[in-house]
Amino acid sequence: MIQGKLTHPQIISALAAAGHGATVLISDGHYSAATAVGPNAVTIFLNLQAGTPTVPQVLDVILQMVTVEKLTRILPSEDARPCLVHSEIDTLMPEGTKDEFVDRFRFYDLARSADLALCIVTGDSRRFANVLLTLGVLPQT
Repeated sequence: MIQGKLTHPQIISALAAAGHGATVLISDGHYSAATAVGPNAVTIFLNLQAGTPTVPQVLDVILQMVTVEKLTRILPSEDARPCLVHSEIDTLMPEGTKDEFVDRFRFYDLARSADLALCIVTGDSRRFANVLLTLGVLPQT
């Protein structure tokens, strides 16, 4: 039996198959997962209804399973600042994680990369809630 919070078998499998440098996309419900994901990605649709689950809720569970060396987000437009969902995400990220903001088209290019191992589509209806996680190495034991 699995003892952690994450119980979704496809997500566990995709994370286990992803290695150092692979990326994981956790997207809001507006993201174009049919066209803006890499060719090797497993896509999981968790968007049960508008607002459920949120990107930060999914991120919280994922961060308990993997080491993240870099977080990439879309730079919000002026009319979307301050971006409250980014504040929620910031509180979840481990200290020392690299944080990068890119324009929307650069973000899509990164998500379309062959390095994308997993795309999780949430029901988050907030703008600019998408996060791209670059996986790191396991800590030394």
